[in-house]
This record gives sequence, C-alpha cells and structure tokens, in this order.
Amino acid sequence: MRLHPEKTGIVCLREGGEGFDFLGFRHPKVESWKRRGRFYLQRWPSARALGVLRDKIRLATSSSRTERPVAAVVADLNPVLRRWAAYFRNGNSGRKFNAVDGYAHERLAIFASRKDGLAGRNWSTATPMGGPPDSGSTA
Repeated sequence: MRLHPEKTGIVCLREGGEGFDFLGFRHPKVESWKRRGRFYLQRWPSARALGVLRDKIRLATSSSRTERPVAAVVADLNPVLRRWAAYFRNGNSGRKFNAVDGYAHERLAIFASRKDGLAGRNWSTATPMGGPPDSGSTA
C-alpha cells in the first residue's frame, strides 16, 4: 500500500484542532458542553458530502422538470435521502440532518410554486393537494 502525498497529512486534534475528513465524515475534536475543558472526537457529514446531496436535490427540483408531478419528484428524492441518512446516521449528524431537511423542503416549495405558476415559496398560501382553501375555523 502506498500513501498518496496529496491525500495524506498529519493534523492536530488536541483541544479542538483542525480535524479531518474521512469517508464522507468530518472528524473534529469538540469541547464538551457538560464538562468544560474535556474534548471528544465527534463526526458529522462533511461539507463535500452535503454539497453532493444538495446538488442531487437541486437537480431533481430544477425548473426544467416542472412537467413532472410533485409526488413523482418526492418519490424520486425519497430513496436518495434515505440512503444518505442511513449512511450518516451514526455520529453527531442531527444538525446536518435538520439543514438537509430544511433545504429539501425549501426546494420542493419552490418547485411546487413554479409548477403552479407562482413566484417564491407559496406553500402556505397555495391550496394543499388541490383541495379547497382552508378557512382556519373549526366550525
């Protein structure tokens, strides 16, 4: 086995050093919020892994695909998001999962609005699933 000089390096992990990326995960050493002065090695999806997933979501919800129904786009995105979540579920990925969830929701909102001929994120004002508008009263 030969080490590649561009991919191989020595990093300092002592007391919140720079950390490293390996197999799609970012491995930094982070200070404990319970015990100040103690550092633990944590891992979450790297910026590159998040960028690749955002590219896939952006491609599936692009303006060139507005002829497809929203349900079909969601059906195409679900396996991609589930595989990604299954791979990155171990570690400290909760904040990154929330960011991905928000990004996917925003892209789907923009896609649905564009499909209906509206500008921006109009899910709150558009009628849900083609039904009558909700009046907000429980009579």
